[in-house]
Amino acid sequence: MIFRRRRPTEPTDPASVEEPDVFAELETDRPRGPWDRSETTADEDDDAYVDLGGLVVRGREGLELRLQVDEKTGAVATVMLAGSESGLELRVFAAPRNEGIWADVRKDVAAEAARRGGTATEMDGEFGTEVKVVMPVQTPDGRRATQPSRIVGVEGPRWLLRGSFLGKSAGEADPDGLVESAFRDVIVVRGDGPMSPRETLHLHMPAKIDQQLDPASDDEH
Repeated sequence: MIFRRRRPTEPTDPASVEEPDVFAELETDRPRGPWDRSETTADEDDDAYVDLGGLVVRGREGLELRLQVDEKTGAVATVMLAGSESGLELRVFAAPRNEGIWADVRKDVAAEAARRGGTATEMDGEFGTEVKVVMPVQTPDGRRATQPSRIVGVEGPRWLLRGSFLGKSAGEADPDGLVESAFRDVIVVRGDGPMSPRETLHLHMPAKIDQQLDPASDDEH
C-alpha cells in the first residue's frame, strides 16, 4: 500500500407526518455494488478489505491503494485505486434522506469543466447517468494535450459515492475490468449521525498501514 500526502403545502401537524424516504424509490435491489453498510458483511471474513472509515475497499491483485492525507488534520482527503492502465478516484458525501444529489453534482462537474476550458458530456452507463469530462493539460515536455475522465455516481441511503475513472477506463467502460470490479466492491459506511448535504464522510488511515491492497506486490510500503 502506498500513502501519498499530497414550495409544497405544509401539513396541519408536521410532527404527525413521516418524512419521505426517497431512497426507497431508488434501486435498492442492486444485483451488484457498490454497497451500503446495511447491505453486506462481505468484509467481516475477508482480509483483502481495507477499512478507511466512511469507505471500505477491497484489495485486488494489480491495484495499489494511494491515500492523499491532509497534513494539518491527518484526515484522508483522497482515495485512489491505481492499476497499470486505469485508475479510480473515490469520494463519498452525505445526502438528504428525502432526495438525491447526483443530478446537482453533475451540473457542478460540468460547470467546473467549462470554467477550466474543458468539456463535460452526459451519457448512460452501467451505473446510470455518468459524465465524460475532457480537460486540457500540459505534458511534462510542455506540449498541449487532453485528459479524459469518466465520472459516475451511485446513491444510497443518505450518501453519494462518486467515482472518477481515469486512464483506459475513462474512455472505454469495462464492467468486468479491474477498477470497475473494485468499484462494485466498495462499501459505504454513512453512520447515523447528522451531516450536512455534500459533507464529506470521514475517512481515516487503515489500522495497519502495512496492509497491501495488492497482495502480490511487496516491494513498496
